[in-house]
Amino acid sequence: MAFQGIDEDSELIPLLTPEDEEEMHNEQLPETLPILPLRNTVLFPGVVVPITAGRDSSIQLINDANNGNKVIGVVAQKDEATENPRFKDINTVGTVARILRVLKMPDGNTTVIIQGKKRFEISGVLVEKPYITATIRETQEDPTDQTSEEFLAIIESIKDLALTIIKENPNLPSEASFAIKNIQSNSFLINFVSSNLNLEVHEKQELLEIGNLQERALATLKYMNVEYQKLQLQRDIQSKVRSDMDQQQREYFLHQQMKTIQEELGGVSYDEEVQEMQLRAKKKKWGKKVAEHFDKELAKLQRMNPQVAEYSIQRNYLDLLLDLPWNEYSQDKFDLKRAERILDRDHYGLEDVKRRIIEYLAVLKLRNDMKSPILCLYGPPGVGKTSLGKSVAEALGREYVRMSLGGLRDEAEIRGHRKTYIGAMPGRIVQSIKKAGTSNPVFILDEIDKLSSAHQGDPSSAMLEVLDPEQNNEFYDNFLEMGYDLSKVMFIATANNLATIQPALRDRMEIINVTGYTIEEKVEIAKRHLLPKQLKEHGLNRDHLKIGKRQLEKIVEGYTRESGVRGLEKQLAKMVRYAAKSIAMEEPYQVKVTNEDIEKVLGPARLERDKYENNEVAGVVTGLAWTQVGGDILFIESIISRGKGALNITGNLGKVMKESAAIAMQFIRSNAETYGLNPEIFDKYNVHIHVPEGATPKDGPSAGIAMLTSLVSLFTQKKVKKSLAMTGEITLRGKVLPVGGIKEKILAAKRARIKEIILCEGNRKDIEEIKEEYRKGLTFHYVTDMSEVIEIAITNQKVKNAKKL
Repeated sequence: MAFQGIDEDSELIPLLTPEDEEEMHNEQLPETLPILPLRNTVLFPGVVVPITAGRDSSIQLINDANNGNKVIGVVAQKDEATENPRFKDINTVGTVARILRVLKMPDGNTTVIIQGKKRFEISGVLVEKPYITATIRETQEDPTDQTSEEFLAIIESIKDLALTIIKENPNLPSEASFAIKNIQSNSFLINFVSSNLNLEVHEKQELLEIGNLQERALATLKYMNVEYQKLQLQRDIQSKVRSDMDQQQREYFLHQQMKTIQEELGGVSYDEEVQEMQLRAKKKKWGKKVAEHFDKELAKLQRMNPQVAEYSIQRNYLDLLLDLPWNEYSQDKFDLKRAERILDRDHYGLEDVKRRIIEYLAVLKLRNDMKSPILCLYGPPGVGKTSLGKSVAEALGREYVRMSLGGLRDEAEIRGHRKTYIGAMPGRIVQSIKKAGTSNPVFILDEIDKLSSAHQGDPSSAMLEVLDPEQNNEFYDNFLEMGYDLSKVMFIATANNLATIQPALRDRMEIINVTGYTIEEKVEIAKRHLLPKQLKEHGLNRDHLKIGKRQLEKIVEGYTRESGVRGLEKQLAKMVRYAAKSIAMEEPYQVKVTNEDIEKVLGPARLERDKYENNEVAGVVTGLAWTQVGGDILFIESIISRGKGALNITGNLGKVMKESAAIAMQFIRSNAETYGLNPEIFDKYNVHIHVPEGATPKDGPSAGIAMLTSLVSLFTQKKVKKSLAMTGEITLRGKVLPVGGIKEKILAAKRARIKEIILCEGNRKDIEEIKEEYRKGLTFHYVTDMSEVIEIAITNQKVKNAKKL
């Protein structure tokens, strides 16, 4: 119901009493009336309504009637859009009205308050200008028994329903219920309610035209029920919407307050963060699957309360997705000549490694879709394994990232943590890819042999997926929660010792041996790379210090003992610091370094023991050994003294090396006659075998032939051949077996100025693989039996002061 013309400020609602109704019923209608067409309402008898007239004809009609008898005929238009209605545009049934008051409005319109009297019907039209004037006749009301129970029940229902609607509709004033309660006339109640129902004009016109009061009451009640049902439905909808809106508004206002506080503090609002992420996501090259996953996770972030701990984890996760270089690859440079120049410029030697890199580039250039290989460079420290990765990256035109695996014990460092943990982070593989900015960098896995296991898991097992070209196109990171393609990454692992690498992991890599350098190579490396680097780091240039090749060779031989060049670089740094100090303190110094200057700065040469010792003493033999820092020579000493045939072995030797000594001793006992020895001497004399440098642990079978030669020299008191070294394992049958680490041993022999080397026939292939320049100046004797070793190594010349056994 919309009680038109009544508002909360109204002082009274004019009601029709039964006396008024009786008086109105007895009034006689005039034969002709001016007709006022109404656009959007219908006037019912007894009801008072305000009408605003804007048309000139309507204003003239109201003025004329107000100056006359104040009675007019009010009829509803058929179409409210008609601007100047004629007779054919209005209904024929209307209501006679009396003008109660005319008000001139500030906008030029005229408002007239009128009250309905009786219904009428137009008989005919007299004139249509300046306004419609028509002849009318009164419409008779059908007789209705207003005392019948049915009629009274309808009236009560109308009252009750009207009061309910007024109560539940917030748009209706409370005075309306007071009016309903105080209406005494049943016919006026029906007209009053009908007039104020929220109906279309044609529906109200139908109600007005119903002649029977009881039928009009039923029709009115029917419309009221529809109105009430609409009101109930509207109320239910509003109730649901209001509860949702209240919660949303509450959150909205809280977010707005938080946003304002953050902006005051100089922070970034959460909405701006989300918008920024959406903009960044549009620029990413990721696939459909990743894009859908990102949208889903972003929607989850938007639903989260920013104050909870999970919010920051979710935001970090989305940042990682945006920062990772999905499907972003740097363009490989396939200029092989240029790649060779870069590799040769940065690294002297290492021919096998360089050749393998160039081969890889050549295949990649031809196919352009080859999966990157997994290379493993193994060798002693300081030979340039790690720095080689930088040169490879520059040669390929790729980004360079390095990950040190030394001492890594937690599997989560490789695979990352699940997001459920506080402080969860992605693994270092994914972090390094993010840092690189492309999905195909050169990735150095440094010290892969030093991975260690603990209760947090086995990192070397986690590396299996990373380093398998068949699996790493979908590498799963626990934090990322989806596969990432590592197949285009060029992994280069470095290791000092292959024995400590898990066999399954070793099987996935292509092993390239990076051996130590010769003295000549070290001198070249020092001249080309190390000295210029140290001069630059100490703020000097080439004119401040010059070290010749002979002096560099003296530093290498006298002050370093290694396969690589780290120790050499430290010694050169001392020389450069001495020059820097002299320049800073304005003291005189030699720009061109002499041998005396070297001893003055570095002290006396400490490693001359590497030099070959003479063969004047029986039982001293030079052996060749492999160590963690490269090859080395070692001396086997044996001495004889009166006793009961005991064998003592010293020098911090391992179990295998002691066994070699025992085997050598038993072989001589069993073949005493062959070497012209009296078998009784083995029971009369004690033998002591010693390997100097007792603080250094020594083990392995490769000193077997050296120990046998030492014992033969001892018992025969004959000299060992001059400038001779040997390596090889022995058996009780007198066979010589091949051993490993040949190249390192050869380099050690050259450093010690050895001229001849005895080794097993099985090691011939190892010698042939060594570059000719490494073998230059050396004579190799390949043997299969111990008798051959003795024949080559033992001379017929007795030592000085030979003992008589």
